[in-house]
Amino acid sequence: MYKSTLKVLAGALSILCLSNAQAGITLGATRMIFDAKNKEENITVRNEGNKPILLQSWLDDGQKDDGAVPFAVTPPLTKMAANGQQLLRVLYKGAGLPQDRESVVWLSVQEIPTSVEGKNTLQIAVRQKIKVFYRPADLVGEVKDAPGSLQWQLEKGGKALSVYNPSVYHVSMVQLMGEKPGDDNLIAERFMISPGERKSFDVKNGSLNVGSEFSFRSINDWGGQELYRTTLQSASSTTAKRSEAK
Repeated sequence: MYKSTLKVLAGALSILCLSNAQAGITLGATRMIFDAKNKEENITVRNEGNKPILLQSWLDDGQKDDGAVPFAVTPPLTKMAANGQQLLRVLYKGAGLPQDRESVVWLSVQEIPTSVEGKNTLQIAVRQKIKVFYRPADLVGEVKDAPGSLQWQLEKGGKALSVYNPSVYHVSMVQLMGEKPGDDNLIAERFMISPGERKSFDVKNGSLNVGSEFSFRSINDWGGQELYRTTLQSASSTTAKRSEAK
């Protein structure tokens, strides 16, 4: 029993170490904003490992790897030298997406080891994914105002909180929580709400009521976080205002 346990632990440790050794790629950004006035957008990938790798890249709808989208990435497959870098070009095919609101697709970048040293060596393909926001020209409003335009409302007698996005931009958020004195009442860790979408969240700890305060952090175009706070109103929906972090 003791030896079996040691074997399991050793195997798990070796996989973890191998995974860390192979996870040598880094992307130049945590998200990509594709402005419609540009023919393409670029992102740099760096191989920070000490061995060459194959780099495979593709775009999909975020639901499944083969979800067709009107974009292409080049090169889709390339070899990267140790401590080297590669520029990936993302191109829009010119049609297939709405022009009255922002759309989002996913860019996957997968690192594949090019060789195996010794026998019984496990190879792990490490994948990273980022959102690509396609932003048509002449959209209504400003993207920076989208988080503050979200409409929040109590539901189910305070046991749920709903949010509606009236803007034409996606809003990505982290740490949606009530702010009870002495208690961080987490409602949702992270989520994204699309243009025209409504979401509802169950309040995990107790309930909210009129006068309850809550906050969230919105992720901007550069991957930074901006804090918003508001106080819930009675029957009508409420919006949040940007606040200085504590």
